Amino acid sequence: MTPDFDYMAAKAALEWQIELGVDECIGEVPINRYDVKPPKLKLGPTSNLAPISTMPSVPIQESAAGIAAIMAGKCTNLSALRDAMAVFDQCALKKGAKNLVFADGNPNARVMVIGEAPGRDEDAQGVPFVGAAGQLLDKMFAAIGMTRTGQTPQDALYITNVMPWRPPQNRDPELAEIQMMLPFLKRHIALINPDLIVPMGNAACQAVLGRKGITRLRGNWTSAFECPVMPMYHPAALLRDGSKKAGAWADLLSIQARLKE
Repeated sequence: MTPDFDYMAAKAALEWQIELGVDECIGEVPINRYDVKPPKLKLGPTSNLAPISTMPSVPIQESAAGIAAIMAGKCTNLSALRDAMAVFDQCALKKGAKNLVFADGNPNARVMVIGEAPGRDEDAQGVPFVGAAGQLLDKMFAAIGMTRTGQTPQDALYITNVMPWRPPQNRDPELAEIQMMLPFLKRHIALINPDLIVPMGNAACQAVLGRKGITRLRGNWTSAFECPVMPMYHPAALLRDGSKKAGAWADLLSIQARLKE
């Protein structure tokens, strides 16, 4: 075992192979199974079966979320987290995506914006919120003096998504997909350690707060991961329904006021 392929990484790789259906290892020397005779089974007082107490236990296979938790837990910085997500093969969305969409903005920002999933433009460029919804997002936060290019924590934004890969036809992420990637998002939040989290849309609220219903949730301060949380409409929803923009503006002003406290 090489130094950079430690026990936990090897364990995750092995369990991934088991989940794919691998049930036997291939050795360097071929084995003629017809020549291998198993020992004759003995029962009764002279049984050659091992007592139950000494039989090796069969480990329970880790779920995809369990593997994600193992991988995310080993990441001590954003670069390592991005690399871990890039090699995570449990999520089927990865197979249909062009790029991993990790994050954008200043990692020292006080505000962390969490969207749902990349769209076509984001998938093509590998950067979150660069399409029409992203342009509106930039204008919204610029109105309260915050941008993803800000150089200080006070005027900067840090932006990511729940899902790093684009769902086909821009469909909403499924609950199983959100739960699978949640360990990476939790670790992402811990590494950024923001003063305030803004989940945008139902999928982001499901991941951060464990519940949906953005119409009821938006505009109400809550908390998650020991951090204040302000749920907001996704900018794409504002593009579809302009009547929601008044509520979004009120939420932005509330965020601005909270940061000044």
